[in-house]
Amino acid sequence: MKRFVVITAAAAVLVGAQVVIPQEAPAGPRVGTIAWAPCPANDPLMGDYLMGLECGSLKVPLDHSRPEGRKITLELTRAKHTSPAKKYQGAVLLNRGQWPGTIGRDLPTRFADGTTGLPKDVGSTYDWIGFDPRGVGASEPKITCDPDYLYPAKARPDYVPRTAAQEREWLDRARAFADSCSRKYGASLKHLGTKDMAHDMDLIRRALGQERINYLGYSYGTYLGSVYATLYPNRVRRMVLDGVVRPSTVGYQGGLDQNVAFQKRAEIYFDWIARHDSVYHLGATRAEVEANYYKGMDKLRAAPIDGKIGPAEYNDIFIVNGYRTYIWSYHAEVLADWVLRGNPAGLRDNHMPGDYRAQNTYAMYAATQCRDSAWPRDWQRWKTDHTRQQGEGFRFMTWHNAWYNAPCAFWPVTALPRQKQNVGASGVNMLLVQAENDAATPVAGAHETHQRFPDSRFVLERGGNFHGTSLTGNANQCMNTYVADYLRNGTRPSSAAGPDAHCEASPPPQPSAPTPLAAAPGLG
Repeated sequence: MKRFVVITAAAAVLVGAQVVIPQEAPAGPRVGTIAWAPCPANDPLMGDYLMGLECGSLKVPLDHSRPEGRKITLELTRAKHTSPAKKYQGAVLLNRGQWPGTIGRDLPTRFADGTTGLPKDVGSTYDWIGFDPRGVGASEPKITCDPDYLYPAKARPDYVPRTAAQEREWLDRARAFADSCSRKYGASLKHLGTKDMAHDMDLIRRALGQERINYLGYSYGTYLGSVYATLYPNRVRRMVLDGVVRPSTVGYQGGLDQNVAFQKRAEIYFDWIARHDSVYHLGATRAEVEANYYKGMDKLRAAPIDGKIGPAEYNDIFIVNGYRTYIWSYHAEVLADWVLRGNPAGLRDNHMPGDYRAQNTYAMYAATQCRDSAWPRDWQRWKTDHTRQQGEGFRFMTWHNAWYNAPCAFWPVTALPRQKQNVGASGVNMLLVQAENDAATPVAGAHETHQRFPDSRFVLERGGNFHGTSLTGNANQCMNTYVADYLRNGTRPSSAAGPDAHCEASPPPQPSAPTPLAAAPGLG
């Protein structure tokens, strides 16, 4: 997420109690084919991660309402099918989500070669297509704004504004970031929303010579996929959406919902550490572990590590535990080293400077989020809502999320109305997979999308904590099987009330070896 999705005349979209007939998606400009060639040995952004793939480019309109106007370039990669022609199943477009603005050209290899757990007899039957969406990575326009907003040379103010001066500093920084984007990109910012990217996807489909396209998207990529499926329902062959964004809350309300979900996920993590108190010595109850977590944060208010790692950076480091479970043990050790032993090495190792990719990802996150739906322009509403959530105990993510999204309060272009989703009789062949305790995309998103696309099927991982539950390094094998069977031959669960099928959660990770007490001065 961080965290952080449209339409044919054949389908009706429900708005409150009113049924409206959506407009046809634009037919699109003339589009050529993609000239594929082996990717370079040392890509400027991806290094050797593209080795073995083919690279290609495609020109698309910056403004899809003016198809013959200014063109921008999308950069793509392909892992070509290796199955016999009679088993070929077409192309799969891939989007890793995580945030709007995340690269995708490195993805095809891992799905084609079985790295993700997709059986090779399935992966070999598709062309796997990775692409950097407009504005992202190697594609155009190349978006980066004020680098000091998230990645300054020194520690940023505390996320929780404890004084009026701290609040003003954050607001000034957010306004300066939005202003810098406006100065650099002007009217181009009007064309960096999800709807623009969905139209790009259909031009990619046409350039690939595909009558219908397959799609696999995670996190934000599920929103992009559902927008495409609403705009172009007859162009979807198979679509997998994993970690499903809730369409009706995209934008400001979605952030507030995340704050509640991340607090629950933090408590699950603190409970896990407490169960392994003999390993980490951070407390035998969730409350004790949580107190130690905030004790570590408090230590940095007076004296940021190297002048660079203060409370905000500390929060950034540990937020990842709300997304990924495989990092739990390592980060518990980092926390114990800092809180119990005063050793900052782990925090230093996890503090990442903002290189071009990080700056580009955040700038495109802001450009997309601020364009996709209206955000409050009155800062008092932000302050009231986030102060209330903080006071209700939702501490882990709340003010982090507020400042991450704050440039939207000052964004220089007007937001579009939130995109309505497909509802009604129009069939879209879609499989939704979702972890029950996913915080970045709370489970309500899968339930809502399942209702809005009534011909979809929904598999729920009960008790699952991982953001992205299939075909990832920490995937649930039961969920993998549902996705693999669907991609193999279209098999989906039978329709049922609520989720159509369930998998039980993967077991939690095991802790690392105990830290010797002798290495912990002051513990007696």
